[in-house]
Amino acid sequence: MGTNYLLQLTFLIAGVTLMTPQGVGFAEEPLIFISSFASGAQGVIQAFTLDQKSGNLQVLHRTSGVENPFFMAVSPDHRFLYSIYAPTFGGTENEQVAAFRIEGRSGKLTPLNRQSTKGTASCYLDVDATGKIVFLANYATGSVVSYAVQADGSLSEPVSFVKHQGSSVDAARQKEPHAHCFVISPNNRFAYSADLGIDQIVCYAVDPATAKLSPNQQSFVRTPAGGGPRHLTFHPKENFMYVINELKNSVTLFDFVPESGLLTQRQTISTLPADFANTSHTADLKITPNGKYLYGTNRGHDSIAAYRISDDGTLSLIEIKASLGKGPQNLAITKDGTLLLCANMPGNNVAVFRINADTGKLTLAGAPMEVESPSCIRILE
Repeated sequence: MGTNYLLQLTFLIAGVTLMTPQGVGFAEEPLIFISSFASGAQGVIQAFTLDQKSGNLQVLHRTSGVENPFFMAVSPDHRFLYSIYAPTFGGTENEQVAAFRIEGRSGKLTPLNRQSTKGTASCYLDVDATGKIVFLANYATGSVVSYAVQADGSLSEPVSFVKHQGSSVDAARQKEPHAHCFVISPNNRFAYSADLGIDQIVCYAVDPATAKLSPNQQSFVRTPAGGGPRHLTFHPKENFMYVINELKNSVTLFDFVPESGLLTQRQTISTLPADFANTSHTADLKITPNGKYLYGTNRGHDSIAAYRISDDGTLSLIEIKASLGKGPQNLAITKDGTLLLCANMPGNNVAVFRINADTGKLTLAGAPMEVESPSCIRILE
């Protein structure tokens, strides 16, 4: 009986998947990066492993000296991570975006370079499908930026910079533009920025060869007045886009035309219980990989709104579940769609929920993990 056979038999009895030497590799736990939104030495990006059976997070590595890393993005090949770097977040000085090389499954990050964001309160990053373009949004200064990614994963100087124009109906929050996200389309041809200050999704065409932005034929689409669009995401299988509105606590559905990038608004649904009368503001939204369920966070009500997605893209509320921490800021869902991670930023914890495949309801999987000021979660599988 050969050594390879005995090794495979041992792991089979233990319930662990083992590939043959021709396809060498063991089943690996997801690698999780979580940023802590803090200045000085408290500004860190931590790597964790996630036990999918128990839902427990285990600290793997801590990268310090990343000040106020509010948001992160990871390249499609999982070789590079990009993070906001802001010694004084939302101040008068332009902030930076930092590039790191991910050192395999160790969780270690090796700094590559930093570039100016040409703005302040830099709040969102995305990477295109080729890994050759990084997109960034500046909240306070209401602008978006694109960067070319070099062969070693480092970033070029800004290729395109666009400052949004306008205002909207909320005198306190919408006096000027506030770009809150910047997301590449599934076909890698268009990029969309939800601008909270002007109640618009601003639409750009993307040149994948140069990382240059230009206004799309439909240069913007309006969102509900006073809603304050914050984050947006695309359905993983169908031509739908969903936008979460921070100020009016709602989610809006748009039809998306891949050929032209055209958006058409079709439904808006609340994220809060009808009898809730206190102050709350939404933050993030995510869709399960199978496209069946959407989840959005309520900061103030401190909850996660769960929706079923129908065949035509419309949403119906399943439940509103306590986030088990104050100020749920960011969500992430595992590749198999079984677990949802919630970063409760002012609550200083990350809660892991199990997603019921049949109902979409959430149940807690293990005790929430204490993490200082968690602002963004990225899962590598």
